[in-house]
Amino acid sequence: MSSNLAAKLREGTKKSHTMAENTGFVACFLKGTVEKTSYRKLVSNLYFVYTAMEEEMEKHKNHPVVSGIYFPELNRKEALEKDLTYYYGSNWRNEVAPSEAATAYVNRIREISNTAPELLVAHSYTRYLGDLSGGQILKGIAVRGMNLAEGEGTNFYEFKTISDEKAFKSKYRESLDNLTVDDATADRIVDEANDAFGLNMKMFKELEGSLIKAIGIMLFNSLTRRRNRNNAELATAE
Repeated sequence: MSSNLAAKLREGTKKSHTMAENTGFVACFLKGTVEKTSYRKLVSNLYFVYTAMEEEMEKHKNHPVVSGIYFPELNRKEALEKDLTYYYGSNWRNEVAPSEAATAYVNRIREISNTAPELLVAHSYTRYLGDLSGGQILKGIAVRGMNLAEGEGTNFYEFKTISDEKAFKSKYRESLDNLTVDDATADRIVDEANDAFGLNMKMFKELEGSLIKAIGIMLFNSLTRRRNRNNAELATAE
């Protein structure tokens, strides 16, 4: 019997999804404003989040609920390591550390792994379905916004072992519906998914300060160049 968990998650997290997309950092990103310093910090934070999630998913891969949505081909840790090498260099492990929000996110994943592993489904859904849904669009924005060469700094968006992302999403949603969970557990998973969106939003909001600062610097430099150009033109005219 289907649990209809996929539909419950979709409907139950609509508001949280919209709120996440409207955070300043994400809104700027979607409009093409991407600043490398804040973006690489996001990549760093995601590395710690996905490492925790994938380690705990692996630990519970035979769990009666978690096993139903355990797909190693979705794992992002290795891809993020490649991106961190690009942004920070080969010594990146000594350069990165989780932010306060990322640490809270990681701690929550570790906590539920120890106390209620079935809630890992919520974190898998929140992250991986979003990655599959908008990955290529976000990759294109990142490439244009930071003038990246093809394949550089965007491994996170590449699912090299998944040939048809749309079909895989359908498979994932079907797997959600086939999980053996009662209504109370389904509700707890939806609640946890909303909390996961909240944890993501806190990471995004941390990055807004550095992004706003970078935009301010870019505007200042642009105005300075324009003013200098105008002054040069006036001097020439005189």
